[in-house]
Amino acid sequence: LAVGVSSASLDAATFCDAVLRFYIGDPATQSSGNKGVLPVGMAEEGTALGQTPMLTVPLAMKKPDGQPMFARGVRDIMDTADVPLIFRNALLTQQDGDAVAVLAGPATNMVRTLALNGGRDAIAAKVGVLVMAGGAFPSGPADPRIRADVAAARRLLAEWPTPIVAVGTEVGEAVRYPGYSIDTDFAWAPAHPIAEAYRAYRAMPYDAPAQAVAAALYASNQKDSYFQLSAPGTIQVLDDGRTQFSPSDSGRHRYLIVDPAQKDRIVKAFTTLVSAKPIPPAPRVPRPRPGNQAAPPANTPAEPPKPLEAKE
Repeated sequence: LAVGVSSASLDAATFCDAVLRFYIGDPATQSSGNKGVLPVGMAEEGTALGQTPMLTVPLAMKKPDGQPMFARGVRDIMDTADVPLIFRNALLTQQDGDAVAVLAGPATNMVRTLALNGGRDAIAAKVGVLVMAGGAFPSGPADPRIRADVAAARRLLAEWPTPIVAVGTEVGEAVRYPGYSIDTDFAWAPAHPIAEAYRAYRAMPYDAPAQAVAAALYASNQKDSYFQLSAPGTIQVLDDGRTQFSPSDSGRHRYLIVDPAQKDRIVKAFTTLVSAKPIPPAPRVPRPRPGNQAAPPANTPAEPPKPLEAKE
């Protein structure tokens, strides 16, 4: 429904916009208009990212005619949106409890949404669960996602009004995204923004920790048995960014646990989810205006009138 980046990086916002357009446009031509694309939110006050090949390489790719390989609508900061506003407004379009929030970075934007006028109420009514890629469970070293904004992580865990399922760094290390998938599962597209970013990040081949992918998989398949869930409890954030889980029957927090017996099945689900082809939109048929019935096609014979029934 809505996408926001927590860094003050125009490249990050532009890349997310290009991925959105890739999936609602035509991958064969890498073209898409603005129809159906919400503006990508960008946190102006977020941490500035340096240039990284993961973003700059795919964004610099060109077609033979010199146009960008991946269509995008973000060219300057005015093409982005305020993250809390697009999050709240998107939630208001949903049925109560139907939305799932996925946090794959620092909690900055989520906390800003909580503080927005009407934001907390929209979250409480519309979000069934927040799936948070962050932390290490039941205890472990500080996750950079948490350490990037400790205050926001603390406030999120204390004030978020619906259940939270955390996906720790240990999940990402246990089930990595396989590098071989980049060359095999994305071959259907002449160029794919995700595959190009993966290739640019490090020398191929390599398997990447998949903490955020695991969060997306669980968010979209909560009723499947890919992962086990911990007992309920409460997650706290220590001063150095480490997370601490305390079991409690009344707690609203849980974390994912990897069952080694499910590892191959999870990796298969990863590759299927990430490399899925865009679903082409259904053709739109105009609704006939009242009193102006559409005539049958010229090659279709008109239906003969029905005979009247004889009645005594």
